Amino acid sequence: MAQRSSTVASGAVDRWVRGRLDVETRGQACHDVTAAIDDWLAQVDAADGLLVAASLHTTASLMVQENADPDVQRDLVDALARLAPSDARYRHGLEGPDDMPGHIKAVLTGQSAALVVADGRLLLGQWQAVYLLEHRDAPKNQTISMYYIGS
Repeated sequence: MAQRSSTVASGAVDRWVRGRLDVETRGQACHDVTAAIDDWLAQVDAADGLLVAASLHTTASLMVQENADPDVQRDLVDALARLAPSDARYRHGLEGPDDMPGHIKAVLTGQSAALVVADGRLLLGQWQAVYLLEHRDAPKNQTISMYYIGS
């Protein structure tokens, strides 16, 4: 298998900006936050760098995934429900039957993402978007912490 690498650009890191994105969810679903993150990058006059984003909740996740067919997101939510069903017998149940499955799903999918920023926007593939995955049944107010490092 042939492999090839190249340098596209280089430069000094001369700034960092920390911010947050508050997301009102509608219950278990994938919520596209790409445009909101790009809007924030424009507000802080980002150029080229790295954005580290993290969900500040133990029952929500972040992911980069396909944005062309909404069935992909629905199938992912359904697959996670099969992996961590709410009707299983968990020891932890103080916060309702969807809480422990939410913790398991967050562990499986991850709560942070390192994202490349180029020309002030997220550098994503043609069919990619950034999603906050809400793992609880009820609507929630979730927070994504963002840390931009770049020029």
